[in-house]
Amino acid sequence: MRAVVQRVSHASVSVDGTITGEIGAGLLILICAMEGDTEAQADAMAAKIAKLRIFKDDQGKMNRSVTDIAGSALIVSQFTLAADLRGNRPGFSTAAKPETGQRLYEHFTTRIAAAGIPTANGIFGADMAVSLTNDGPVTIWMDI
Repeated sequence: MRAVVQRVSHASVSVDGTITGEIGAGLLILICAMEGDTEAQADAMAAKIAKLRIFKDDQGKMNRSVTDIAGSALIVSQFTLAADLRGNRPGFSTAAKPETGQRLYEHFTTRIAAAGIPTANGIFGADMAVSLTNDGPVTIWMDI
């Protein structure tokens, strides 16, 4: 699995002008299931992100997790994270097939929620508009 994790003060996702998910302080997680990924990888990714210490402590150091700050997570599926850029036109053949991608996306979302993090979501496969205020900015790319 591949993810881009952004520390945000606010984020939302909408489909056809209707907000489908919105959070205040927390994490915007763009997630992509890759060909061959499993539930175990989704579990590992969720566990890593839930414990990721990228929020400031009282000394201004990145030492707190999203749970430490009582933050939320906006989780958006994004198959384009699988882009192969050998040429000028990206290819996406390394992304999981839509059925597998959706299953792993939903599994990942349930694992984040099970970690005690309130979640909001986009709609898998939809044409979405994501709005965010990146705090820091802090943006981290992860592969598992």
